[in-house]
Amino acid sequence: MSSERLYDMPERRLLILFATETGTAQDIADRIARESRNLLFKSQVVSVDCYTLENLVEEDFVIFVVSTTGSGVEPRAMTPMWNMLLSANLPPDLFEDLSFAVFGLGDTSYDKFCWPAKMLSKRLRSLGATEVCERGEGDEQHPFGIDGAIEPWLTKLSDTISDLYPLPNDIAVIPTPQIPESRVILKSSDSTGESKLPSSPGSLSATIISNRRMTAKGWNQDVRHIQIQLEKDVDYLPGDLAIIHPIASSQEVEDVLDSLGWTRIADEPLSIQRRLEDQSLPASLPETFTMRTLFSHHLDFNAIPRRTFFQYLRNFNSDETEREKLDEFLSKEGADELYEYCYKVKRTIREILSEFRKSSIPQNYVFDVFPFLRPRQFSIASSAKAHKRQVHLCAAIVKYKTQLKVPRKGVCTTYLSNLGPGSKLQVEIQRGLLKLPPSINTPVICVGPGTGVAPMRAIIEERLNLGSQSNTLYFGCRSATKDEHYADEWRRYSETCGLTYRVAHSRDGPEGVKRTYVQDLIEQDSYRIWKLLEDEKAWVYISGSSNKMPAGVRAALAKILEKEGGYSEEDSKKYVEGMVREGRLIEECWS
Repeated sequence: MSSERLYDMPERRLLILFATETGTAQDIADRIARESRNLLFKSQVVSVDCYTLENLVEEDFVIFVVSTTGSGVEPRAMTPMWNMLLSANLPPDLFEDLSFAVFGLGDTSYDKFCWPAKMLSKRLRSLGATEVCERGEGDEQHPFGIDGAIEPWLTKLSDTISDLYPLPNDIAVIPTPQIPESRVILKSSDSTGESKLPSSPGSLSATIISNRRMTAKGWNQDVRHIQIQLEKDVDYLPGDLAIIHPIASSQEVEDVLDSLGWTRIADEPLSIQRRLEDQSLPASLPETFTMRTLFSHHLDFNAIPRRTFFQYLRNFNSDETEREKLDEFLSKEGADELYEYCYKVKRTIREILSEFRKSSIPQNYVFDVFPFLRPRQFSIASSAKAHKRQVHLCAAIVKYKTQLKVPRKGVCTTYLSNLGPGSKLQVEIQRGLLKLPPSINTPVICVGPGTGVAPMRAIIEERLNLGSQSNTLYFGCRSATKDEHYADEWRRYSETCGLTYRVAHSRDGPEGVKRTYVQDLIEQDSYRIWKLLEDEKAWVYISGSSNKMPAGVRAALAKILEKEGGYSEEDSKKYVEGMVREGRLIEECWS
């Protein structure tokens, strides 16, 4: 049955609400919509911030796809609705007519794995809703990433939908087509391709002022201090994010166009005709574009592909040997081989295309085969009060080698590293998770090793600009001479503005001596930290990698409460948990 028959059945409507930070939840929502089409549903895929609580009350069946940000926090798009759902004034039978299912996305390296999805399920049930399908939980640490959970969960969901909404006896479920319809049809355009930088709503034109390496020459990590001039005043706050839209390497774009056999047509202007309204397109896609524009600005050929990529590759392959290999990858028996070939060694789409040269992908499928090139988030490392019309970034340029010893570079940080003074770019400002104490007299304790110091610099600059004298920074790095970011600033603030600056140089100590980290310094300052927490109700901020550091800092605080305050082990943990609930302990960490 064609999709035209599907859209003749408006009574079989399915609402899919997604809450995303990086776009993965939106990809999953699109996939659920594709699967639901086989059951003759017309899906509406909507970001949760575009749907009101009043409208949600009117629904009878909703699927939520919810990602996790920070250390177990809901995506920013979900916060307004979540706050309304938490209202104590809502009646317990508000959603008595609502059936729902939830798929959460998270990372088990965090303590609060898929926490927003779990809390949403619990809250909806407490308001009378019925969870009809066991919650799915996708884990980035799974050998197959999110795919490891979404495929079995989709099978459960399809069975659930079939039971809840059976088709009439004379209509059968549509078999999953071997080759699904493409979401668009590409058409030649009389117009010329775009010439200006693509931008999305809310983005600002900006110019690079300086792009300075802070780590020592020859050091194994290249960390930049990047100053960006905005086109107008923007009153951003500490903890806010700069969203950067990267541009792919022109040579890599040429390589992928060559692999696809599209070099000759790469600069022909095109436009699109939507075929499947329940499937997303890049938000900043212009009306007229070229294939070169798509791969430069909108499609991510350096991503590690999902399993569906191999299905398309197989469907459009003309070589018997290559098809056999792809069939093996896609079989249940070949799952381990696919993991070894792709996910374990982090092979990219571009690399795979160069090996499966006989896959001839139709142009209409370009948005189905290639994931969207998502903008990247960077914590702003400056205060708008201290730097008018400027945004500063503290960015580590991503470079590493895979298990195959293949050099790998981050798309966005490589783009940023090549921007010199005067270069133009597009920047969006997004509200962050941090907030400052209402009073400048309330002490703050900032813990930000490595590039985690970025939002701490913003907090400290903001507070100093407001006249605060109660600021402490714990910074961690490997070496005082190699990677102590903003060292001169911190020492100057210590001498002139009352900043308490403590730094752990983990690799500068004698050989064989236990390394010192930020949590060790916090424990060394036990009495001072106790007085700040108990007597002055200090706020604590933790930012950086989500490895052992955040948990180590929380454990250090708990030990101080035991030692200096006489708390039991259990009560000290409850005290720290209470700080989190009160908003006095805030984490912004990443994996």
